[in-house]
Amino acid sequence: MIRGLLLGILACLVGLVAIVVIRTFTFGGAVGADRIALPETPVIDTDMAAGRLSDVLQIRTITLQAGDPLPGREGPWRELEAYLEASYPAFHQAASKTHIADLTLLYEWQGSNPDLDPILLMAHQDVVPVNIGTEDDWTAPPFAGRIVDGHVYGRGTLDNKASLIAIMEAAEALASTGYQPERTVFIMLGHDEEVSGSGARAGVAYLKDRGLRMEMVLDEGFVVVDPFPLTGTPVGMIGVSEKGYVTIRLTSEAAGGHSSQPPRNSANVQLSRAIVALEENQMPADFSRPPVSEMIQATASDMPFLQRMAFANVWLFRGMLEKEFTKTGAANAIIRTTTAPTMLQGSIKENVLPQKSTALVNFRVHPNDSPDSVLAHVRDVIGDLEGVSADFDETGGISSSASPVSPTDNRAYQVLASVATETGDGAPAAPGLVIGATDARWTVEISDNVYRFAPSVIPIEDLNGFHGTNERISVENVGRLARGYAQIIKAMTSEAR
Repeated sequence: MIRGLLLGILACLVGLVAIVVIRTFTFGGAVGADRIALPETPVIDTDMAAGRLSDVLQIRTITLQAGDPLPGREGPWRELEAYLEASYPAFHQAASKTHIADLTLLYEWQGSNPDLDPILLMAHQDVVPVNIGTEDDWTAPPFAGRIVDGHVYGRGTLDNKASLIAIMEAAEALASTGYQPERTVFIMLGHDEEVSGSGARAGVAYLKDRGLRMEMVLDEGFVVVDPFPLTGTPVGMIGVSEKGYVTIRLTSEAAGGHSSQPPRNSANVQLSRAIVALEENQMPADFSRPPVSEMIQATASDMPFLQRMAFANVWLFRGMLEKEFTKTGAANAIIRTTTAPTMLQGSIKENVLPQKSTALVNFRVHPNDSPDSVLAHVRDVIGDLEGVSADFDETGGISSSASPVSPTDNRAYQVLASVATETGDGAPAAPGLVIGATDARWTVEISDNVYRFAPSVIPIEDLNGFHGTNERISVENVGRLARGYAQIIKAMTSEAR
């Protein structure tokens, strides 16, 4: 009997191993339609494009808070607009320009077939400031636009003036050859993406009022990342969704008084317990639904065997995977709604116990969740804590759900994936979740096909330059961007599609 039981257990183990191995070897593969041959595009002078990027980096279109630039301080935006008009005459002759919210620029390059829905390419003019006292940490001054050892240094090289210049370079090169798009091309250059995106939001409202639907929207977000952490090889990441944003206010109330005789459970202590409870009870992770599931599928073939085995058998290795993802903030943000206590307020003086303490907890909302489900989660976690309540913070004025997940089985994704693979010299393309906010979030009102990708190959260590020190882009990547955008425009708007 014991021998039979042992044989049964052994058979089960052998079967389990067989299932795991078979699933591992059959797991993975390209996501979306087959890749296509991309159209020929005009030659673009990479050095000249890098020089123009250098010029616009010196124009300080800095935004600090909603409402920027303040009245009377629009000079840099006017200067940038004038520079674009002088530098790209063929495109400005081919396209019309509309001012949205005064400073956002919306170009319309009319297509020959009005029955086709247009495409919309996006970038933004503004940049974040440089932290005071860090200027000397830069290889080159952050607003000098210097080119050092084959890299253009400056605030905005990655976020987002390189894309702005590259889109204009692509449009100019095509317009200079007399190219006539069959599908209308819109280009929108928002003026305040870094603080509110009001310009892009107004631009979307303008297009919506005209009854227009976009066949494709393309904005910033991802690049060909080299190397991609899950594979150790380059991967062209294409953002098919971006996280939402909501802030919850925790309020803790208790008897105040003199700090010489503190109670055992003061307002600050109650509040601290609530924050710790939220930290220790994160919102649930999910590996099973797009875009995370598709990202894993598209990159699995290049993963090390054991890693591929774990993803192919999440039902068995889920705990291990979740533990690994939670080790870093960026990885954790991909699989769940994140919890970030940010602002705390309590007593007005060091020897006074507050009667009310508050904390703002910022959540970046995963597509699987919603602001309402986030609030329900918070209330459930802190429900047993006496004196603590939670509600939406009404002072920030920002609350949004994650954007819908755009499809990967259409022409738009097929073109972007093909460009990503060519840009990355054969790198696979994978859909992904953008964990920050872009102006693209407003465009879901006018398109079902909203993507976030810039055709460039960025070393993973250079990604720290986003809003950081030594932001830079290689001259070679400026050329890649311009060529990639030209391929996207032509592939999406020509009769050869």
